[in-house]
Amino acid sequence: MLHLLRIDLKKMSSYRTFWVVCGLYFLTLGFGAASGMEFLKWLASFIDGFGQEININRIPLYHFPDVWLNLIWCAGLLKVILAVMVVISITNEYTYRTLRQNIIDGLSRGEFLLSKILTNVLLSLMSATMIFVIGLVTGMIYSPSLEWGRMVTDLEFLPAYFLEVFFFLSYALMLGILIQRSGLTIILLLLSQLIEFIITSNVDDYLPGLIPFFPMESIRNLITFPFPRYAFSEIRDYISPGAVAIVLAWTLVFNYISYRKLKRSDI
Repeated sequence: MLHLLRIDLKKMSSYRTFWVVCGLYFLTLGFGAASGMEFLKWLASFIDGFGQEININRIPLYHFPDVWLNLIWCAGLLKVILAVMVVISITNEYTYRTLRQNIIDGLSRGEFLLSKILTNVLLSLMSATMIFVIGLVTGMIYSPSLEWGRMVTDLEFLPAYFLEVFFFLSYALMLGILIQRSGLTIILLLLSQLIEFIITSNVDDYLPGLIPFFPMESIRNLITFPFPRYAFSEIRDYISPGAVAIVLAWTLVFNYISYRKLKRSDI
């Protein structure tokens, strides 16, 4: 398996786009998280200038344990950047015929797909690891209390974030294999949530119970929007086993469709 991973990483690392997109993603992730509190302080001082006093330090955005869910939800918005890179990677396989060459050289279609899936796992793991490091550092800087119990509370959202990213990268991989054109695939990827919203808006009138089972809705249910709690609204501050099961099922479906398409297609 490591051999297959090395093969795919060697191909991807030869693309300048790979380094640009990965650099953009991780820099945005790190800089956004690290500068978020300073931005909020600037915003509070700006509002103070209009006679409204706000003490941003009293809002525990970066305090343990709130920091985990807040960072993880915000980081989930950036997963589309990694997904674009996955799309470019798989569509380049068709454009430059490297997929055909890999098969000629003795790699089975299943092994080729596994190399892509392993790369998605690695990217998801790297992203989750970076969020852990950022959350730990920022939490230790801004939290008034560093009790161990508070530091590890809500850490279960980290594996959920890994699953969310892997789900979306698997979806991007499937679209790339089905469409095989980077531009069209990226457009469809970016419009996926809008398309699903239009569908679910119509389904809601007849079968509202089906909505949580739609793919994009399932990842929204996996990690819920955390900020209403600061307006004294209730949120779900735990991982729903049902949401995990739906996301896992869709992830398996995406990778299975990719496998069936690769098995049947003429490369």
